[in-house]
Amino acid sequence: MPRSSRSRTSSADYWPGFVDALTTLLLVVIFLLSVFVLAQYFLGTQLSEKDARVLALEAQVAELAEALSLARKSSTETESSLAQLQASLIAAQERAQSIEEERLRLSALLAALEKEKDATGTELVTLRERLSDEETQGDEAEAQIILLNEQIAALRLQLASLEEALDAADARDREQKAVIQDLGSRLNVALAQKVQELATYRSSFFEALQNALGERAEIEVVGDRFVLQSEILFASGSATINPDGRQELAKIAEVINEISSVIPDDVAWIIRVDGHSDVVPISTPEFPSNWHLSAARAIAVVRFLTARGVDPMHLAAAGFGEFDPLAEGRDPATLRRNRRIEFKLTDR
Repeated sequence: MPRSSRSRTSSADYWPGFVDALTTLLLVVIFLLSVFVLAQYFLGTQLSEKDARVLALEAQVAELAEALSLARKSSTETESSLAQLQASLIAAQERAQSIEEERLRLSALLAALEKEKDATGTELVTLRERLSDEETQGDEAEAQIILLNEQIAALRLQLASLEEALDAADARDREQKAVIQDLGSRLNVALAQKVQELATYRSSFFEALQNALGERAEIEVVGDRFVLQSEILFASGSATINPDGRQELAKIAEVINEISSVIPDDVAWIIRVDGHSDVVPISTPEFPSNWHLSAARAIAVVRFLTARGVDPMHLAAAGFGEFDPLAEGRDPATLRRNRRIEFKLTDR
């Protein structure tokens, strides 16, 4: 094939592709324009609907504002009418009183004129007419007073109904107070029974402790408390339980667990462990005061008892320092007696 023929063939092959590209581009542009027009249409529709909703809400707000204004105006007019009615009542009463006084005065004057023989008939007629007019005005005032009295009677009826309701409420209150008083009496009786029952368990508890620990001079029962001298459990100035003290506290823990199984669940009880010191002050980095030492010893005993199975719900620790002595004095025997750990079975 000649070269010129091949050149014409190559040139003719580019034109269909160029036309296809232009056609595709035109279709894409038309599609984008259609999408843009549709988007504008839907956006305009939504904006119109929102504007309509805003206008409707503004109209509702305006209606509510107008209703509020009318309500306030009605309340003001009602208060004004009530004040005018009260003022009218006072004015009518004053007017009626004035008319009555004037009528009495004119009646007296008419009687005086009738007694006078030289009184003229014209003056007498005039006075009678004037009296008639005053009586007419008095009748009108009396009518107003009757109307106001009827309104006052209606108010009194309302007041009477309110007083009856108040009396009924007072009666119900007295009944409730009587019921509460009865419940209080029953509660006091129940509490007294529980206290008596707890006292019985306290005696059993102290007896069991005495049997477990034995008869020893450094162990005693003082009132409602079981007392152990601190030397049984702790070294001087220490809150660490010594081995002998652990053996004694183990016996106490066993007794507490036994008494716990006997006391009913509805009896609220607790064993308070109180730490006490003598009056000799202590000041160490660990224990700045006797309060710190006595409280630490009480806490140490409570922790040991819980480790031995005693329910923590039935234990409490307190430190009294030197401020609750069993005896006064500074001799060695008194100081030793005041250094103690107490166990007290009490209600919550």
